[in-house]
Amino acid sequence: MAVAMAQSLVALDFSFETPGASEDLRAILRGASLTREASQAKTPDAQDLFASARADYARLLGALYDQGYYSGRISIRVDGREAAAIAPMDAPDTINAIRVTIEPGPQFHFGVAEIAPLARDTELPQGFATGASARSGLIVEAATTGVEGWRNQGHAKAKVSSQSLTADHRTQILDAHIGLAPGPQLSFGKMSIDGYERLRPKRLVEIAGFPTGERFDPAKLEEVRARLRRTGIFSSVTLTEDEAIGPGNTLDASLSVVEDKTRRIGFGAELASLDGLTLNGYWLHRNLFHGGERFRAEADVSGIGGSTGGLDYTLGARLDRPATLSPDTSAYLETEMSRLNQDDYTEDAFSFGLGFDHIFNPRLTGSAGVEYGWSRVEDSLGTTIFRQIAVPLALTWDNRDTVTDATRGYYGKATLTPFVGLSGTGSGAQMTGDFRAYRGFGAEDRFVLAGRLQLGAVFGPSLEDTPRDYLFYSGGGGTVRGQPYQSLGVSILNGGTQRTGGTQFLGLSGELRGGVTDTIGLVGFYDAGFISADGPSGTVDDWHAGAGIGLRYKTGIGPIRLDVAAPVGGDTGEGAQLYLGIGQAF
Repeated sequence: MAVAMAQSLVALDFSFETPGASEDLRAILRGASLTREASQAKTPDAQDLFASARADYARLLGALYDQGYYSGRISIRVDGREAAAIAPMDAPDTINAIRVTIEPGPQFHFGVAEIAPLARDTELPQGFATGASARSGLIVEAATTGVEGWRNQGHAKAKVSSQSLTADHRTQILDAHIGLAPGPQLSFGKMSIDGYERLRPKRLVEIAGFPTGERFDPAKLEEVRARLRRTGIFSSVTLTEDEAIGPGNTLDASLSVVEDKTRRIGFGAELASLDGLTLNGYWLHRNLFHGGERFRAEADVSGIGGSTGGLDYTLGARLDRPATLSPDTSAYLETEMSRLNQDDYTEDAFSFGLGFDHIFNPRLTGSAGVEYGWSRVEDSLGTTIFRQIAVPLALTWDNRDTVTDATRGYYGKATLTPFVGLSGTGSGAQMTGDFRAYRGFGAEDRFVLAGRLQLGAVFGPSLEDTPRDYLFYSGGGGTVRGQPYQSLGVSILNGGTQRTGGTQFLGLSGELRGGVTDTIGLVGFYDAGFISADGPSGTVDDWHAGAGIGLRYKTGIGPIRLDVAAPVGGDTGEGAQLYLGIGQAF
């Protein structure tokens, strides 16, 4: 106890000197030093300091080598004694002073930078060339790239067969000779599996889609892992190549999985000052019939306490079956019932559909299905029944870095829904588009420019004969903040007294997001919406806009969003509106 108290009362005298080093190199060395990090503790512990000092020789030498300095000198003196000369059993009980001195010496350059043989289309790192700085990391990267080049050509057991590094300290030249052994070209053999409990092994094999008989490709192994992970069934997926080559130059693999809990529930909420509170929840089963089927039931209630319309209710269910037509194609069944109480109409609706989702690659997905829809609309014109059979088609491209708080990348979704009306309902097609772009700049993407373009159009039927679900409105958190929910439509029916949705829609949104701290951010935004329709009296169109500022608080599930917006164009709203939810607006 006395020793610990004495150590805490004595301030550590610490110095870190790098004579002859550039500012960049000094920063790298400071970042690599465990001793420097341990010295910054409020009450440095002698054992931690001593252990860090002994470990720093290798860490600092590695940092020098990585930058091409091969004749550096490192001294770490603990109370005047070189740390490397102090036996671990003689570790001091107290430490008063530490002096770290690093003389990097001259930077070496490559004389010879050679690696062979290389597979076709292999691109070595640009810095691995004669005359360039001889960074050790480049040598490792070149060797790794060379091996991966052969693996990508089916030579799964490619390896580094020889390595010769010669440093001439008189001329500061490093010669690097790396030899590769490609080994035979292999094809995939069999996959053994273990760890499954509730999921049937036959379905596990079908979902994995292991490419037995195909030429070896490490990307195909990652595809197998991705297929299994996206089912949500497993908490752990491990797929490893066998060490030994099998008969006929085949390579087997071993799959080990750990199943996660099958059931999950979730809740969400969003608040808008005029539109009221929206509550939603879901219940999910990830392996309903022990074949990887995902069943999700969800409910949504909106307009609670709102000043427009009334309460809206939605109840839906969806069943997905992975690996139905192929390992990357899943089948689905879905149904939904809803009741909407809007300012100008009420609607009871029901739909049932089935179809397929296909993953073309990690960024591009598509879907196609058949759906029956029924709805009853009551408005000032009376009661109208809509019935239609639709074929919804969709393509989605998504390369955003994160879904809930993107700082770079693009997102685009395009849909085409041809429909055939029954019993007087019109026939035609609806097209929609939702395109988003993100660009971060500044240190660690502290600032982000985000833009969104929304498009929609209905072709074929007249406005009166078009199901309300296929028409477009603007206003609210999903389109134009600062304007009431669905406040912009068209008023051309029944002498202009009946308001309905339009057949064309254009929405534009822009945001500038800035980080104030690691967890708090500010946002400035502008939204605009345009609605048009071709009615009996000709073309009717209108637009409105809103702008405001927002506050973001980052959490593990996405940023908590608080936006305040007001109308800046059009005549559909007045006064500020408040929006509260989870995740960015887009």
